[in-house]
Amino acid sequence: MSALGLAGVVVERNVLTYRRQWVAFLTGFLEPVFYLFSLGVGLGALIGRIPLADGRLVTYAQFMAPAMLAMSAMNGAVFDATYNMFFKLRFMHTFDAMLATPVGPRDIALGEMLWSLLRSGAYVIGFLLISVAMGLTTSWWSVLAVPAATLIGFVFSSVGMAATTWIRNFQDFDYIQMALVPLTLLSATFFPVEAYPAGLRWVVELSPLYHGVAIERALLLGTAGWSLVWHVAVLVAMGAVGLAVTRRRLAALLLK
Repeated sequence: MSALGLAGVVVERNVLTYRRQWVAFLTGFLEPVFYLFSLGVGLGALIGRIPLADGRLVTYAQFMAPAMLAMSAMNGAVFDATYNMFFKLRFMHTFDAMLATPVGPRDIALGEMLWSLLRSGAYVIGFLLISVAMGLTTSWWSVLAVPAATLIGFVFSSVGMAATTWIRNFQDFDYIQMALVPLTLLSATFFPVEAYPAGLRWVVELSPLYHGVAIERALLLGTAGWSLVWHVAVLVAMGAVGLAVTRRRLAALLLK
């Protein structure tokens, strides 16, 4: 079998596993939806309209929806790339069993990443349908929101898997949460990046979620321009580095 075929076997194994665990599959999707309704719709009634770079005014729910779409992509990817991967690596020894077959560390890394992208894509499509139904999308550029979210999922999947290879026990997942909470709050998700102090803005712009939010917001609100090329390039570079580190670390852990 080709490398992609062997990775597909890993994906198939995950699909069969989650057939009877759809409730666990659903949990990561609900968090951005709750944020949208509680803050975007509820608090948004008090905030009023938000100005965009082109001078247009949009409701706070319209402003938040692209960020929550990016957050859906992050959640779908990062849960599988961290918690689930750690359990399979350290406790179930699922990957050790796979190595008794033609599947190798590279195939495991690629297969797990593809599976997390499928989960991320399912979250994104569901959230995008909710946004369309609520009238929160204002541009035909929105059709590119799912491919863009796949790129976001790629980054968080590859970087999450790389980080997981250094995790020793479940207590270490506190460090993952310490990273995810600031990413969620400080990535121009709830406020325009211009609202941050100048000294903090450059920190915000280091966040991969910020670049994902910038892409999704431009697509859903119709402000797409050449600046998106920079955001895409940053995410591609981050994802490529994360995947390379994951492959090396898995090979070191599984073939020792």
